[in-house]
Amino acid sequence: MLLEREGPLMELTRLARRAAEGQGGTVMVMGEAGIGKTELLRAFAQQHRARRVLWGYCEPLSAPRPLGPLQDMARLLDDELAALLDAGAPPPRVFARLLDDLQQAVAPGVLIFEDVHWADGATLDLVRYLGRRLPALPVLLILSLRSDEVAPDHPLARLPGDLPASALTRIELAPLSVPAVAQMAQAAGRDACGVHAWTAGNPFFVSEILAATGDADAALPVSVRDAVWARLARLDAQERWMLDLISVIPGAVERALWTALRAEDVAAIERCIARGILVRDAEGALAFRHELARQAVLARLDAEEQRHLHAHVLALLERYAPRVRVSLAQLTHHAVAAADAQRVLTLAPRAAAEAAALGAHRQAAQQLQAALRYAAQAPVAVAAQLHQDWAYETALAVRIDEDVIAARHQAIALWREAGRADKVGHNLRCLSRLHWYRGDGAQAEAYADAAVRELEALPAGAELAMAWSVRSQLHMLHDRFDLAIAWGERALALAEQLGDLETRVHALNNIGTAQLLGAGNTDGRAKLEESLRLALAHDYHEHAARVYTNLGEWAVVSRQFEWAEQVLDAGLAFDRRHDLDAWTFYLQGCQARLRMQQGRLREAEAIAGGVLAMSGRSAVERMPAAVALARVRARMGAADAPALLQDALAQALSTGETQRIAPLRLTLAEAAWLRADAAALREQLDALAALPDASPNPWECGEMQVWWRRAGRTAPPPATHCVPAAPWAAELAGDPGRSAQLWESIGAPIEAALALMQVRDAGAGAALARALHLLQPTDAQALLDCVRRLAREQGVESALPRARRGHYGVARAHPLGLTRREMQVLELLGAGHGNQAIARQLSRSPRTVEHHIASVYAKLGLGNRIDLLLKLRDEPWLLQPVQTSAHRNGQRNAAPLRA
Repeated sequence: MLLEREGPLMELTRLARRAAEGQGGTVMVMGEAGIGKTELLRAFAQQHRARRVLWGYCEPLSAPRPLGPLQDMARLLDDELAALLDAGAPPPRVFARLLDDLQQAVAPGVLIFEDVHWADGATLDLVRYLGRRLPALPVLLILSLRSDEVAPDHPLARLPGDLPASALTRIELAPLSVPAVAQMAQAAGRDACGVHAWTAGNPFFVSEILAATGDADAALPVSVRDAVWARLARLDAQERWMLDLISVIPGAVERALWTALRAEDVAAIERCIARGILVRDAEGALAFRHELARQAVLARLDAEEQRHLHAHVLALLERYAPRVRVSLAQLTHHAVAAADAQRVLTLAPRAAAEAAALGAHRQAAQQLQAALRYAAQAPVAVAAQLHQDWAYETALAVRIDEDVIAARHQAIALWREAGRADKVGHNLRCLSRLHWYRGDGAQAEAYADAAVRELEALPAGAELAMAWSVRSQLHMLHDRFDLAIAWGERALALAEQLGDLETRVHALNNIGTAQLLGAGNTDGRAKLEESLRLALAHDYHEHAARVYTNLGEWAVVSRQFEWAEQVLDAGLAFDRRHDLDAWTFYLQGCQARLRMQQGRLREAEAIAGGVLAMSGRSAVERMPAAVALARVRARMGAADAPALLQDALAQALSTGETQRIAPLRLTLAEAAWLRADAAALREQLDALAALPDASPNPWECGEMQVWWRRAGRTAPPPATHCVPAAPWAAELAGDPGRSAQLWESIGAPIEAALALMQVRDAGAGAALARALHLLQPTDAQALLDCVRRLAREQGVESALPRARRGHYGVARAHPLGLTRREMQVLELLGAGHGNQAIARQLSRSPRTVEHHIASVYAKLGLGNRIDLLLKLRDEPWLLQPVQTSAHRNGQRNAAPLRA
């Protein structure tokens, strides 16, 4: 019985008609478990039997199946697509084949991906890939998900932002009303009294309570579990045995499997179908009517019973493997639950390799974690490889912590026991990288040197080539560019001699970055782009992420903002698509820095704050965001800026890398200059001058020279030999007005204002007025205060406009331009108040409130209240109070943060 779902059903029908006309899209059908998502979609599919409606499922396995929904429907779509999946083809080939099939289909199609809150990373990538192309296709993609299981840090939470808003529809299913529950009770011959209050209108809970007993006077079950158990009590032993067996299988049971069982087992299954406990789809696959029912049956079984049942299922799946489609992830799930050490050690590494090849690195780490429980029972070389692989996948997709470092040390010990010095060298090299991520530069160099020593004692091979390349990388990170290029070319020569493509990709990245940063050599960009092309072509996910990072940061450093936007967007999309969290957070920090350079301080603050709010991230992952946030808050004149700056400086000093220390020193110098603290300014500049390996890059060393000049020092700073970039050169030549024009043409208003603040004498009034105009939209309060102080000191205060006050100051401070009244409306909307309630609370007319709500929707780029509530859930910072100048008591990062 489908009640109170006419609206969602009509909306799905409308979208299907629109898709049939060539304007496809994505629909997210959302709601709590048991709310009726699957029943709604079944009703929709029944209405549209003339269309090609294909179903695929995500299951709560210990590690999800890579591309699970696509595997379910592949054979109904295209034999070639199925063959690609069976062969473990790279996602781009699989996705392109699917797109071809959808484009060539005779009839419009509907793809239904159920329970995507359990989806793997590759499936979410597929949704992004299709979602961006569906507006031009006769295809509707429907995703069902439990909205209460999607926390802000869930991978699915970012999905809506990656899809075109015009082709994305959200349908949130509400609980049933009291009359609807009463109608269900009447149809079941039960008294409806108390049922709605007990179930909160959850349709599945209502149906299970009503079906739990035929006694109309029986007490209500207190939970879904009790309702299901009451139904099971009326079954015979054979039926309960089959339900127990099926309950340990997440998802559907293929017809080929259950029909191969004993005749009495099949008969028991048929009786459960007749009773409505199990359901059979069009292809004969078997499943519980709802996942909640399966979980309730499973909860009856103790751990030992579950272990035996999983072992039984594993044996059945392997016995009927030629006839039954079963993934490595499913086999591993049952082996783990059966505590079958030998099968786990055999299956889990294969499942991990399959997941990693599809870009699902988080799932790969989960599979290897399962195998590590039995590492003590494995041969030495197998155990060593498990520790090594788990450390790699976990560091790539999950976290970098003491456990990952310990796994590398354990791998080293086991490889030494096995007599594999080459593998020892490999793990020493990887320890170097891990310590670099943690901000420990000295340890990183020590382990890199140890790896080289270990491997140079062996015949030259690929491990030695990569160890040399890592040495090149560390020299590049410490701004020792000549050494970086020398070691990189040495590694490149050996790699080409051995045909070692991976080291070639790595070395080209190091050499190209060193050439770009060392002297702005454009040959470096060509090498980086070649490294990226090879990495993408051969699925070297981490190497591709590193190129995106280095290219993106160079674009930001060299103020090529349009190119920076393109590279950072592409890099972030790639990192998210392949579960590369470490690189994602790093690039988001770079994005925050870009926004700061563009004068969009509130956006920079929000992006950087989001990264720093994530727990368990390494020092290097957090550092770009920490530097950006400290500088933003300093320019805003925030009270917490000094503490943020000192904390970021301490982290930078621990790395020993000039590229991380110099930006903080320059930010502290800027903050001292803005508050006219000459002693603090001298202290920071002296510390900068004492840094080793000063960069010859025209943007980096040009910035240092300018601050040297602004401090009143006439002699050039020591160890800076470069031709400064044009905007810096103009100011150094005594023409700050020309410098400001160049900064404005680039799109850097704060740098332009800082240049104008150096103008003295006759042109000071006009220059400071222009600086004030540039700074007002940025909310850089520390700079605004400095402009007015300089005007007073030079007697040109009358040239400046009066300070603006009032609620529009809040609009300038809010990253999306909301006024104080609009912020009040937004808070009330977020709390669930309707228009009339908001009008009463704010003492405004309903028409005025409607105008405010429309303005909020427009500024946030939203179309309705559901979209607004979802955005507030995903971006709670929007409700944070905004501080204006009345409530508050700053030079760009000098060096690119490279990887």
